[in-house]
Amino acid sequence: MIICETERLVIRAWRESDRDLFAEINSDPKVMEFFPHRRSRAEADALFDRNNRDISETGFGFFALALRESDGPLGFCGLARTHLEPHLPNGTIEIGWRLAVPYWGKGYVTEAALALLEHGFAQRKLAEIVSFAVPANTRSIAVMKRIGLRPDPTRDFDHPRVPETHPHLKRHVVYAVKAEEWKRYADVRSPVYSLKTPRERV
Repeated sequence: MIICETERLVIRAWRESDRDLFAEINSDPKVMEFFPHRRSRAEADALFDRNNRDISETGFGFFALALRESDGPLGFCGLARTHLEPHLPNGTIEIGWRLAVPYWGKGYVTEAALALLEHGFAQRKLAEIVSFAVPANTRSIAVMKRIGLRPDPTRDFDHPRVPETHPHLKRHVVYAVKAEEWKRYADVRSPVYSLKTPRERV
């Protein structure tokens, strides 16, 4: 199942052949720098299965991100339901991403995230999309700003699933954009990030 496509990327459901890449990005210390632990292969496989079920059942989740020219996976970018009461209402939709290190610095996350914001607002009729990160994660925060999200310090929170052994990773800053704000932003964004028509690939 393909969610959407851009000039360079396909955003789709995961395939069995993607498991190695998924495990790699969940265990790489550079990719997981701002998360409290790296996942074992068994933990990554369980998350892979759970995430694909969510995508199949709800259409929300962290989708595989692949290159159009080869369909080779490079990471993920998705729209997922949060479970962070009381900090964010359950069901709040977050946009998030994670890429294998060789693909950093090429603009892939920005391209995919802009496409998914358009998908979320135009196709799924969402009222708001949020994102959040540790303040020191300046790379992710820079992407949030580039795609039109704005800081909402009234909603910053200490992440309940970060253990006390990692106090420097507990605080998270929240960025958000509402549908009406996105419509204004979408009118002036670069055409390189425009969506192509989704298609099913056998």
